[in-house]
Amino acid sequence: MACQNAPIPPPITFAHRGARLDEPENTIAAFRRALELGARGLESDAWLSSDGEVVLVHDRTFRRGLRRIHVERTTAARLRDFDVPRLADLYDELGRDFELSLDVKARAAGEAILAVARERGDPARLWLCSSSTKYLVGLREKADAGELLVHSRGKRHLQGAVERHAADLAEARIDAMNFHRSDWSTGLVSLFHRFDVRALAWDAQETRHLRSMLEYGVDGLYCDNVARMVAVVDEWTTGDPVD
Repeated sequence: MACQNAPIPPPITFAHRGARLDEPENTIAAFRRALELGARGLESDAWLSSDGEVVLVHDRTFRRGLRRIHVERTTAARLRDFDVPRLADLYDELGRDFELSLDVKARAAGEAILAVARERGDPARLWLCSSSTKYLVGLREKADAGELLVHSRGKRHLQGAVERHAADLAEARIDAMNFHRSDWSTGLVSLFHRFDVRALAWDAQETRHLRSMLEYGVDGLYCDNVARMVAVVDEWTTGDPVD
């Protein structure tokens, strides 16, 4: 653990579904724009297409006009026509100089994500999220030590004491806990850090929420408004006030 007087590094700024206020969410354009705005990380959801490719889209089904598209019944090439990129496309288009948080929606996608990241990206900057600790424990057996696993769940859905949960995550080599920003407090962040489990906060949208998370000492933020998130973190890091 770092010494008590060491400066706290700024949290990772994850652009939730890319810069979705500027470009259609979960598209290459949205991810590119997020990086242009200064996000250090990108966030998306991962499914498998009908031909086994990892694709980045939020829901199992989505609409384009009057059409309802079923992701898992559609080829990656056809999904690309609807601006749904493959994970391989993300790395090919934007490189690998960013953190990448993926919510693993299709259980079979976990190993496929790892394979793509190892071939084209930076697996040490990959954060695989799931609401199931059982799934993450199984995935840990297939993931390398540097590939990061995240339990993403509301605090009220945990069974038993939070301290016991933090200890269980550490024992299972699950690297981070991702709570809704309203679940975190300074004490709770410190508790997880005591077990060397990192603290991530999703839905930190407003300036006051972002500042609270920075004061608590979280390790990563998820926000839709990328420009606001980057500005608030820069203010906290440099002391220059946000306009």
